Amino acid sequence: MGNAWEVFRTAVAFFFDHMLVWNMIFAIIIVFFQRRNPKSVWAWLLLLYFIPVAGFVFYLLIGQDMHKRRMFRVKEVEDHLSEAIRQQEHQLERLDEERFDTQIRDYRDLVMYNLESYGAMLTNDNDIDIFTDGEEKFEALIEDLKSAEHFIHIQYYIIRNDVVFERISEVLKEKAAQGVDVRVMFDAMGCRKVNHRFWKELNARGIQTAEFFPAILRRLQLRINYRNHRKIVVIDNRIGYVGGFNIGAEYVDLDPKFGHWRDTHLRIRGSAVMGLQLRFVLDWNYAAKENLLQCPKLFEGIRPGNRDHCEMQIISSGPDNTTEMIRDNYLRLISRAEESIYIQTPYFIPDESILNALKIAVRSGIRVNIMIPCMPDHPFIYWATYSYVGDLVMAGARCYTYDKGFLHSKGVIVDGKAFCYGTANMDIRSFALNFEVNAVVYNRSKAQEMIRIFQEDVKDCTLITRDYYLSRNLWIRVREQVCRLLSPLL
Repeated sequence: MGNAWEVFRTAVAFFFDHMLVWNMIFAIIIVFFQRRNPKSVWAWLLLLYFIPVAGFVFYLLIGQDMHKRRMFRVKEVEDHLSEAIRQQEHQLERLDEERFDTQIRDYRDLVMYNLESYGAMLTNDNDIDIFTDGEEKFEALIEDLKSAEHFIHIQYYIIRNDVVFERISEVLKEKAAQGVDVRVMFDAMGCRKVNHRFWKELNARGIQTAEFFPAILRRLQLRINYRNHRKIVVIDNRIGYVGGFNIGAEYVDLDPKFGHWRDTHLRIRGSAVMGLQLRFVLDWNYAAKENLLQCPKLFEGIRPGNRDHCEMQIISSGPDNTTEMIRDNYLRLISRAEESIYIQTPYFIPDESILNALKIAVRSGIRVNIMIPCMPDHPFIYWATYSYVGDLVMAGARCYTYDKGFLHSKGVIVDGKAFCYGTANMDIRSFALNFEVNAVVYNRSKAQEMIRIFQEDVKDCTLITRDYYLSRNLWIRVREQVCRLLSPLL
């Protein structure tokens, strides 16, 4: 026993005696073996320098992406399997382009970018209902689930075993007993507090479940990056849901910590539902190791809407793609704006190009409006957010903190003509490290409705004026600067 302790002490002493060498090795790994943004590289190097051991442990938890291509190789194969479908959609779209509304011409370049880069088909037969209240959203969802005849596909980052999912699961169990195919997919990190026995009980009732990127050691999740942040529901290809609400008590105002939960969710009827279905199928194929592309019935049953005639595309992004599709759409919409830009996001940590595009817009006379929460759910991210918002306040943008509760709504509205809303925050993590999905809607009526909702929210906000921002105390300034320095890592 004494010899073992002596060996351990010698090994630890050797490690710390050669700390400079270890730091050099870790730095070489970061700089030369990964293609990263230079700001991110410098942030990691500073962290290694100031807290060498803990810094590298932190890097292993959230920074490393050396095995990213290997981890998602199976998923890439599934994406290639769908390429034939996308190419066919592309060809049909070019042949039938004239049937789309004239207002799409303002965004023809963005439509073609999404089509060419991702295969996101433009459809114009969609009806959209906009939900900003969790209770209303879940009431509508439960009623739609009751109408299912063939299949129900549910995908959420967070599913809590509480009163909200209890109501949903009762319907799912009934539908599974009636012979409806029910599939539920969840993210291992978002559902890390849910006991695995819970999912087994659902399986026993005929509900298929799949865990995205499971933890190596059950609840001990060592990989914070590459989380599936998407929220998708597809019912018989007739109805689709996408947006910011997860499933849990806090999303229906039952958590006193957050109070009122303000979010945005879209209920879609029409051909755009197929874009959500394909996205779900590809994720399911990866998580469940089951190729649903071989089930043609899952791609039938689309029913066009006949009310709103919304033109839209479903786009997604993630670490398995070389293109940051949602970030590029945000940037293109911002750069194309002529009159107004409205942004809602719980986390505002933009990259340099988006930050500069917003500053240019403000200084060009475009009305830039940004709304963030007044309270943090992640303190480091909140104070980094406040720092970047401060830059735009000083540039002349109108920036607000939402005071009624927690703002979780995510999206951009431009010129009252188009908007892009979904699961992606306006931050680097959503752009590059999480799996996200958004709807890009090219419809003046619905865009104007989104602006009216934003303006109603302003009544429950505090305007961050220049004087107000400059009067913040020293402790807040320190927190902002430290968190901003770490923002490439957040």
